Amino acid sequence: IFHGHPQPSTASLQVAVARLLGYHWPAELDTKMELSDEARAWIKRSATLDKFADKDGIVCLSPVRGEKSAADRLLDLLITAWGNDWSAAVLPKLLADVDCASKGLDVWLRDKLFEQHVKLFHHRPFIWHIWDGKKDGFSALVNYHRLDHKNLETLTYTYLGDWIRAQERDARNGVDGAEERADAAKELQANLEAILEGDAPYDIFVRWKPLEEQPIGWEPDINDGVRLNIRPFVEADVLRIRPPKLNIKWDKDRGKDVASAPWFKVFNGERINEHHLSLDEKRRAREEAANKRRRA
Repeated sequence: IFHGHPQPSTASLQVAVARLLGYHWPAELDTKMELSDEARAWIKRSATLDKFADKDGIVCLSPVRGEKSAADRLLDLLITAWGNDWSAAVLPKLLADVDCASKGLDVWLRDKLFEQHVKLFHHRPFIWHIWDGKKDGFSALVNYHRLDHKNLETLTYTYLGDWIRAQERDARNGVDGAEERADAAKELQANLEAILEGDAPYDIFVRWKPLEEQPIGWEPDINDGVRLNIRPFVEADVLRIRPPKLNIKWDKDRGKDVASAPWFKVFNGERINEHHLSLDEKRRAREEAANKRRRA
């Protein structure tokens, strides 16, 4: 059972990034889990890395809001994780292991991390790379498990807003490319605002929930799974890799629904995921359900 420490892992950089984003493995959280003495020792060492975990699960690749770049923060975590075993040879070996030999952590984080993460976790990523489409533009890694409505607002208006203001300032001072970076970031901000609002096609449809329980805007239920909750970000085209490499589909699931399923009559028992509902429909349904509860 994995202990959560990057050093003996077969995917050290992936584990280190997950820790940087505040992720913990089950063995770290369940004190009653049956584990070997060696695993317990690694868990104890893992606890020393908690100080590097980002509080809101949002780490920007470039320095934003006074925070260090993702590469610098990751390097600090790795040096502490290896302790006395750290040497000048460790980082080149780690980068070579992830097809980034002779390049830096910044290049791996920007160009390789997300696609490799998607493959490693069987196309259900819990670390998402959100960007504006420019290699020198805005990019952020987010811990999906912490990306509630409030944290998406923080990403949209605080982190991204700070980046936009910096690019606009640079543009006024004649810095090359700053105006283009500002425009790309504003487009990303508009897309994230659309996800926050949640109107079609940036909504989430959960076929096992009735209309009154459907999400309104960005209010994901982690128990509904990555496949459904990542959909608005795919529709908005704000992820570092495109849908074919994500290998996630939303058309129709195998099998038939039971007659008591909430959408059985609508889809004739087919397990349809390719469906959109308007915000007005969902709000009316919630209001009607609330009125029924009050009358009861």
